[in-house]
Amino acid sequence: MNAYNFTQQIKAVRQRANILQNKAKISPLPSSEILSKSLEDLSVALEELHTAEEELHQQNEELISTRQALEAERQRYHELFDFAPDGYLVTDLNGKIQQANRAAAKLLSISQNFLNGKLLINFIPDNERHAFRSQLLYLQQMEPIQDWEIPMQTREKIRFDAALSVTVVRDDEGQPKGWLWLVRNITPRKQAEAQMRTIQLENLQLQEVTKLKSQFLALMSHELRTPMNAIVGFSQLLLRPPYNHLPIPAQVNNIVQRIFNNAKHLLELIEDILDFAKLEAGRLELRCEEFNLAELVTATTEELRCLAEQKHLSLSVDIHLSNPIIINDSYRLRQILVNLLSNAIKFTDTGSVAIKVLDIQDRIMLIVKDTGIGIAEADLQKIFKEFRQVNQYSTRKHGGTGLGLAIVDQLVHLMKGNITVDSKLGEGSTFRVELPTHFEQFCIEDHEKT
Repeated sequence: MNAYNFTQQIKAVRQRANILQNKAKISPLPSSEILSKSLEDLSVALEELHTAEEELHQQNEELISTRQALEAERQRYHELFDFAPDGYLVTDLNGKIQQANRAAAKLLSISQNFLNGKLLINFIPDNERHAFRSQLLYLQQMEPIQDWEIPMQTREKIRFDAALSVTVVRDDEGQPKGWLWLVRNITPRKQAEAQMRTIQLENLQLQEVTKLKSQFLALMSHELRTPMNAIVGFSQLLLRPPYNHLPIPAQVNNIVQRIFNNAKHLLELIEDILDFAKLEAGRLELRCEEFNLAELVTATTEELRCLAEQKHLSLSVDIHLSNPIIINDSYRLRQILVNLLSNAIKFTDTGSVAIKVLDIQDRIMLIVKDTGIGIAEADLQKIFKEFRQVNQYSTRKHGGTGLGLAIVDQLVHLMKGNITVDSKLGEGSTFRVELPTHFEQFCIEDHEKT
């Protein structure tokens, strides 16, 4: 009997009781105390019954409210389950699917309705099913499994790598009645891991190749420098008194001069290769000393003036230093200047080359400017790379290995400085080198120049 029917019956009883009581009051028969007492008791009973009716009605409303809350919670759980981004499956203890969400159906390429009743093992490749059955047998004795990686397959037998997390589902008595499976497709992660391992292997191989290249360059440079020093020394000796006064044809003397010039050029290239190999291997160390920067810049520029004069170029020096005394490696700083100035002269056919030196607080600035062929904007990022020149025509016409600016760039960074370049094709180039005035904390006491 529901609350509504119970209420209707109470109303009917009350009405009949009221009718009976009214008839008793207007009846011509003599009143009876027993009858009056009975009617009063009936009235009290009806009031109590009415109270019980109200309580029952209130409980019924609470029950309806609780039922609605439970229905809303069930709907919420269903939506969370069904629209979860990962695949969820509920199976019995034998692995038969009882419930599946949308993500699981999409992952397995099958409709949700068709998943119900299917065995989960149907979505395991044949060669993995024995291991899956064995694992399924041990699930009841094990703690929840996290990230069990196993190959799976779609309905169309398309394989993918999956990570399974399995949790036991228990009944009201705490006994296992099934499993909740979380299924993730980890194929992209596996591919990324494989790609990362490939990249790491390639990096190791590149490091090994770079190490071998540096060792080869250093070894060959040393081996080549020894005979080249002998060629330079003996040819230079033949050009000095008293050998240059011997009665030999002028043609022979010119040949000796060419031998000396070319051998000296080759020796410079070998030195560049050796320095670059040391820089690349991180074995080049700086030797700090106190010296006069103005004197170094002036002397270096004068040494290269003959190259500028051969091309009829003006070579100017502009020095503005509040204190010309700095602490750095004078040999390597001279090497930077020689490379920048010789490059500027090499790639300038008409006009001028200028070097300017100034200081800003605890930094010095070296500026080398020319009116040469310039560098295209697209090539500016390449000029500091080893063995690179802006084009093959420049390489053939002006010569060189393409190591000069690479060495300058690495030396500047080794000195905790920076180098920049501004250039336009056909309008010349401007190189700016900024260095600390006191670099002794990064240097070593003794360094043998090789």
